[in-house]
Amino acid sequence: MFWGKVGDMGRIRRMAKSMGINTYQMKKKDVIRAIQKKEGNIDCYGTSRVESCQELTCSWRDDCLSLDQKMKSTT
Repeated sequence: MFWGKVGDMGRIRRMAKSMGINTYQMKKKDVIRAIQKKEGNIDCYGTSRVESCQELTCSWRDDCLSLDQKMKSTT
């Protein structure tokens, strides 16, 4: 099933809804972590775990690495 662009919040919410996750008033990182958990994966999106991430097949990896770079550049 096509959900749209990876970082698109609408796509992420549609994906979560299809899994039975209520995303009302949730931030992007919290929705993604809920999806990760529902999939049986480590719910680590946007955490310090990115420093040692070996989850090469993670759907969120590129977005998470990008988020980490953005966070580092603002500090």
